[in-house]
Amino acid sequence: MQTQKHYPQLFSFEFYPPKTEAGTESLQKVHQKLARLQPDFFSVTFGAGGSTRDKTYETVIKIEQQGVPAAPHLSCVASTRENILDILKGYRDNGIKKIVALRGDLPSGMMSAGQFRYANELVEFIRAETGDYFQIHVAAYPETHPQARNANEDLKNFKRKVEAGANAAITQYFYNAECYYYFVDACEKMAIDIPIVPGIMPITNYSQLFRFSDMCGADIPRWLRKKLECFGDDREQIIAFGLDVVTTLCQQLLDNGAPGLHFYTLNQAEPTLAILNNLDLPARS
Repeated sequence: MQTQKHYPQLFSFEFYPPKTEAGTESLQKVHQKLARLQPDFFSVTFGAGGSTRDKTYETVIKIEQQGVPAAPHLSCVASTRENILDILKGYRDNGIKKIVALRGDLPSGMMSAGQFRYANELVEFIRAETGDYFQIHVAAYPETHPQARNANEDLKNFKRKVEAGANAAITQYFYNAECYYYFVDACEKMAIDIPIVPGIMPITNYSQLFRFSDMCGADIPRWLRKKLECFGDDREQIIAFGLDVVTTLCQQLLDNGAPGLHFYTLNQAEPTLAILNNLDLPARS
């Protein structure tokens, strides 16, 4: 099993851009709580076809100004080279040095992917236009991208992103540590040598988790589904059980050499804080 122990551990948190003033105020409080943990960065998502472009930009700049690096998501589907360049210039002018480069989803009803078809083309374009200025993170799929023809083709697609200039990868969330270990081993065999940071989704709401997983192709193991179904609408039991399951997963991953953790916070602080408080982690300086 490839452990990736030669990489320093990275810890990061993902937000989505708030849509309302109340959401903005709430996110500010969440950000303040999580910033005390001194993460390596906060990432901010980017809606399909750039639908949250302005909100993403505003959120990213505000986070960066408050002292912890921000890493905006940048998806290329339905984008042009000109508007990608415009976004990159705005981030560079504001001192942003990290990008999460993604293909993204086509907005509903839109037929053309635009001037970029795949994330490796976006990574290659960023490198060609900005050199090594940005540290580029890309997505990885230990359980295989839902639109990939098969796992081997998906791995080849991942390698193209790495060869185009990606510095690190963040995985889709998963609840089976073995799939991550197998994926890292497969990457090692293909001479892919970048940190592959596991994406972590806290469990607080079963119906929400089921919906997200159905959309993104993440697998909820049968044993986990059946156990969560037993709790029905008992939110307290779901949260307590989810905390135990995800804490155990995170500790296993770190103990086996995962180069950090990336938390999908859903703009909430407490679930992520509870997991981190349970882990055997050294103090961050």
